[in-house]
Amino acid sequence: MAKGAGKKAAKAARDAANRLLADNRFARHQYEILETLETGIELVGTEVKSIRAGKANLRDGFGLIRNGELQLHNVHISPHSHASAYFNHEPLRTRKLLAHRKEINKLRVALDQKGLTLVPLNLHLKGSWIKLTLGLAKGRKLHDKRQDERRKDADREVRSAMARI
Repeated sequence: MAKGAGKKAAKAARDAANRLLADNRFARHQYEILETLETGIELVGTEVKSIRAGKANLRDGFGLIRNGELQLHNVHISPHSHASAYFNHEPLRTRKLLAHRKEINKLRVALDQKGLTLVPLNLHLKGSWIKLTLGLAKGRKLHDKRQDERRKDADREVRSAMARI
């Protein structure tokens, strides 16, 4: 066996166990993300199969705290293609998010005081578990978006100028 072959195989297995399943890039443009929280998500079997196949859309989703529980609304997970209509799931159903009580209370205080919102950022695998990263977000105004674009353009120009030197 070659000297580094075991390390490469272990890294490949680790990367496969921690892969990104769905991403909400639009949220990072629309909102300023102040804090993130990794939560578990309560799913049924056909939802797990659809998410692993990449059939989830987080774009219009949002999180709420109702009755002391964290809930995910308006996230579309397509019905599984190889299951009958009887055994399949509802695509837009409300899903329960799994987080510690202290984390939920901390989020509740922030949502009540500052007028912030909870936005799903990505779905990813962590080992064999599907996790959702939630962002505590503040909406951006149009001038904030333009300012951010100018900053990114300036950074890109500096990088290209440094690469030419």
